[in-house]
Amino acid sequence: MISFNSKVCLVTGGGSGIGRGIALAISNLGAKLVVCGRREGMITETANQIRRSGGECLPVRADVSSLEDVQRLVEMTIDKYKKVDVLVNNAGIGGGGNIHNHDVASWDQIMAVNLRGPFLLSREVLKHMRAQRYGHIVNISSESGLEYYPGNGAYGVSKHALNDLGEYIQRENQEFNIRVDTICPGMVVTEMSENNPGLDHSKCLYPEDIADLVVWLVTRRENVKIGRPILIQTMENPWT
Repeated sequence: MISFNSKVCLVTGGGSGIGRGIALAISNLGAKLVVCGRREGMITETANQIRRSGGECLPVRADVSSLEDVQRLVEMTIDKYKKVDVLVNNAGIGGGGNIHNHDVASWDQIMAVNLRGPFLLSREVLKHMRAQRYGHIVNISSESGLEYYPGNGAYGVSKHALNDLGEYIQRENQEFNIRVDTICPGMVVTEMSENNPGLDHSKCLYPEDIADLVVWLVTRRENVKIGRPILIQTMENPWT
């Protein structure tokens, strides 16, 4: 099991939900955290929670779909902590529609956040991971990235593409001791999903479930790779 007392972890979409859960869990391992998001108040609250527990966290307001924001985010991380050991690409937005009449603006926005964002972050962080010959990237995808739900539109396509992006990064960087894991959660109760009609919260996943899996993955010995996208879901159908 890898010690995290000297590790630096960057979590996107860390202001709420799965991202906040992951940031708190990794901080409990002793790592230094950088959390980013578009809502400054939310990422500041995540940072405050980490600090109250004795951890260290730098909150950075950033839009992962913006190249300038991503470059600034990684530069600030390197300036403060000199490295990035773990990147968690968690930031994402929902949205769907049938392909034949999908709203183009919605399509572009979803692709920008859910696919362009992880590409930009990985691209910037890999420069440093390759130089230090170590790194771990964890992509938070979705069950929609493994299945095909009619009407899921851009969201489903973006998550399928995210899974493939992770596999390309893994194969291109394996000789640099860089690992990539992709997690595909089923329905998780978050700010984005909690008000969906017909959703039984008692039969859903929660951010802590995903955070526990991330912690397990990033603390494996460096020579351990867990393979293709990992599906985590509930035993019972959460939809009534």
